[in-house]
Amino acid sequence: MAVVMTFSWPEITPDVYDAVRQKVRWEEDVPDGSVLHAAWFVDGGLNVMDIWESQDHFNRFIEARVAPVFKGELGMQSDPEPKFQPLHRRFVAPGVGGARS
Repeated sequence: MAVVMTFSWPEITPDVYDAVRQKVRWEEDVPDGSVLHAAWFVDGGLNVMDIWESQDHFNRFIEARVAPVFKGELGMQSDPEPKFQPLHRRFVAPGVGGARS
């Protein structure tokens, strides 16, 4: 079942997010089960909203590709607290495409 995943991570700055994005390369090597990713910053802290085919797909991506960079290379001590909700409906406006803004 597809899920919507959200979290806020106040400790992550735009520079850290962009560094991890470049190392993990999730836009070039799309993780299995990823449907949509959106990220924004409020008061400097990272906010994320994703759609995944399942919570297990998200967990596998974090364990295999993201955690080694955040925890290993960058030594981050904090963790976000992702929340998952079943996706009820997804709508993509006609003409919207591409992976990046």
